[in-house]
Amino acid sequence: MVLCIQLLVWILINIEENKCDFCGCCVGVCPVDCIELKEADISIDQDICIDCKLCVYVCPIEVLEYVESETV
Repeated sequence: MVLCIQLLVWILINIEENKCDFCGCCVGVCPVDCIELKEADISIDQDICIDCKLCVYVCPIEVLEYVESETV
């Protein structure tokens, strides 16, 4: 008998509040346009995000970070 367990890893992009300067670098690099930048607010639609992490890499002041969450 072989027991197989599949481990799913979810990557969520976290936004550090009150640190973003709204430069828009992350919006310009997102291939699926899941980042919305408003006057004084930034949001990421996690349902559309493909976890490419380009926004995290391009952010000049490290406002965005990815967080891995494991589920079985």
